[in-house]
Amino acid sequence: MCRNIKTLYNFEPPATDEEIHAAALQFVRKISGFNQPSQVNEAAFLAAVEEITAAASKLLNALETNAPPKDRETEAAKARERSSKRFAR
Repeated sequence: MCRNIKTLYNFEPPATDEEIHAAALQFVRKISGFNQPSQVNEAAFLAAVEEITAAASKLLNALETNAPPKDRETEAAKARERSSKRFAR
């Protein structure tokens, strides 16, 4: 999985449309191998981003859980801790 794509489900506050779009963009970049597509591929690239954004939004809205929502700041702190341990010199 692309490291830049973050889990978006079950957070308080919920993921925004911008966060979902950013995750879709990262996904399309990863599978296409393009950071910025050429003009000839731009329409297909942007269409894929929009389709994946829609699918991801639909998925996030359909999921159900009994677990309490996670706090974004707490999860970010845990990620920073894991990163500091992983990349410690």
